[in-house]
Amino acid sequence: MRAKILLLEDDMALQEIIAECLEEEGYAVVCCNNGLDAANKAYEMDFDILLLDVMVAGQSGFEALREIRESGKDTPAIFITALNTLKDLEIGFKSGCDDYLKKPFELSELLLRIQAQLKRKGKNTIFDFGNGYCFDSKTEILYLDNKIQKIPAKERELLKILLKHEGEFVALEQIYSVLWGYDEEPSELSLRVYIKNLRHIVGKDNILTRRGEGYCYKKA
Repeated sequence: MRAKILLLEDDMALQEIIAECLEEEGYAVVCCNNGLDAANKAYEMDFDILLLDVMVAGQSGFEALREIRESGKDTPAIFITALNTLKDLEIGFKSGCDDYLKKPFELSELLLRIQAQLKRKGKNTIFDFGNGYCFDSKTEILYLDNKIQKIPAKERELLKILLKHEGEFVALEQIYSVLWGYDEEPSELSLRVYIKNLRHIVGKDNILTRRGEGYCYKKA
């Protein structure tokens, strides 16, 4: 069965180009140019990927995705937008997106990001770290020898984003946008402490760091 994609884009020329590219790759595409229409379609139909522009009529892509998430839908979502400040990135991830692609972009990059999200969608939600610790990314519960363990909120959010992007480096800016709110100042020192604590859980060699690229969870 073909993967079904919802495309929200109010630039009709760009919408046509993206839809044509996706259909040539074998995807089924449902298009809309209004945020309210996108939220309604996502509620009424089952999609494999949501591609959402942000600055559209009806309601923004941010608001549409927030409404979709509140309805219980956890379909992977990628924002495609010209908005590119850290605050925009923060709003995007806080509203529930899985990836964020800045305009202008190459269609080949969009296809790669879609394929990555579809691959993750099929993964088991239980991560077994091989040392007695397990994390259920769906329920967000950490276990040690099958007993529920407490994990601070920011460390839980950090673990979730690293596992979601398993095998890829997650940029510091993206981590900051998820862990710290509007009125909070991101702290690199605190982040280092969180990483140290998570290494105790997932294995010290399973979280990689690379200057300029951020952090990566990759099971050794």
